[in-house]
Amino acid sequence: MLKQRRMVAEQIAGALFEAEAAIDAAIAKTATLTGVMPSLRKEAGASALIGQDAVERASQAIMALADARRAIVETHKELSIAKEQIGLGAVMTDTGGDKPPPLLAREVRQIRAVAERAA
Repeated sequence: MLKQRRMVAEQIAGALFEAEAAIDAAIAKTATLTGVMPSLRKEAGASALIGQDAVERASQAIMALADARRAIVETHKELSIAKEQIGLGAVMTDTGGDKPPPLLAREVRQIRAVAERAA
């Protein structure tokens, strides 16, 4: 029974880590998009009015993704509680090294820059 619970916990952990990685990647890519629009608009010699709505929508998407990230982090916390409730609190969950890497420093800088511009 313990072996079966552990296998289930590992499958859930793998799916959780994939979801976390997908949200982080979406934030980073959306931040990149949001960041390049103003500079490319300027490079093209277009008025600041051009593309303003697109920049605002992309900024809203980042905020929605930040909300999604907060929700998945809370999901992670709740699953940690559930893991203890089924008697696996002391067991490390092995996902075969599939835990996503932390955000790269470059991605963190991009996210901060976009957030500062949106503020």
